[in-house]
Amino acid sequence: MNTGLKHWKEAATLILAAGHRLGADSLSSPGVVCSQPGKNERRPPVTQRFDYNVLLLKRSRKSGFMPNAYVFPGGMVDSSDFSSEWLEVFKAFTNSRNFGLRSVKQPSETRPPIFATDRLKLGSPIPGDVAFRICALRETFEESGVLLFVSKKDELSLLKSLNDRRAADEVKHYRVNELCSGELSRWRTLVNQNPSNFVRMCRELEVVPNIWALHEWANWLTPAGRYSVKRFDTAFFMCCLEERPHAFQDQKEIQHLQWSTPSDILQNFQDRDLWIAPPQYYELSRMCRFPSLSDLHAFARRRGTDGCEQWLPVIFLQDDSYVSVLPGDHLYPSNSSETTNVETPEGSESALHRFLISDPYCPHLQVNITPKYNHMLPLIGPLESKTPV
Repeated sequence: MNTGLKHWKEAATLILAAGHRLGADSLSSPGVVCSQPGKNERRPPVTQRFDYNVLLLKRSRKSGFMPNAYVFPGGMVDSSDFSSEWLEVFKAFTNSRNFGLRSVKQPSETRPPIFATDRLKLGSPIPGDVAFRICALRETFEESGVLLFVSKKDELSLLKSLNDRRAADEVKHYRVNELCSGELSRWRTLVNQNPSNFVRMCRELEVVPNIWALHEWANWLTPAGRYSVKRFDTAFFMCCLEERPHAFQDQKEIQHLQWSTPSDILQNFQDRDLWIAPPQYYELSRMCRFPSLSDLHAFARRRGTDGCEQWLPVIFLQDDSYVSVLPGDHLYPSNSSETTNVETPEGSESALHRFLISDPYCPHLQVNITPKYNHMLPLIGPLESKTPV
């Protein structure tokens, strides 16, 4: 982990999408709240019905960062995520570059620092691409009880499949929570008490965190003075599962969890039934381009090797509203690292990549740029709009 950062703490988030079909142990397990359409709830037309849900967690009202917000699973990187102890857990993969993760084609000079930083120079033999995936998987396990893993006995077949490009775009049947529930519950308590217990758990249960199921998606930084004194540099990953795993909140950091479609979440947000931050709003709007889980998985997998752009929103005050500009907008400053809230500068109106926020439950996205690294623009407009894929 990079302790030399001036403003931000490094973190990782997992956008977990799962098919509507319930896993066997989810059918009768308490603690999983699924989104159901109410009488007055708007739904997409038949041509746009989603065949998957996304996991959202409601942060505790006592949280020091965005209390009561609905977020994707994730959290701050721990030093144990970069521990050399992981070399033994990933022993079968250490001869492969980045432990078998596919190489990113983005030039190193344009890579976000969270990915580009040489971790060896910071004293860790664990590549950042690996450690941030470990963090995302650990935090997901801590907060929701969902553990995505590869059994030690399956390592050889996984090594072979990593080199096999056939059927690469199919949504895989990843192993999730296929261990004794009592044993998982005990380890979950231990990992919540001390993150370093995650590597110990993997050794004793003879499992490997399934870092290969996570695809690089985005990199968001917390703008100055918006939510708390805490600011995070967060790597976003996407993972698609065939069926929805059993999940339940930790009763500590998380008050509630739910599985809902991207359009349902956005509609519930507009109806003020829940609150999500701009990064969640933006990424869910992007996912509205993909009502099909297989299409989302294929896109995330193919695009993940293209890299991503670092996004630090810069906030301007305009009358009684805020304008939050993102890279590519004609108002975005050339050097945003030290920028704080200022009045709207003058500029020619051309490239737009921004939020207009007069009501925290009704942000308005304006985007006409071409996204970098083959990414997808968010779907803007009524939720009933036909989704281009």
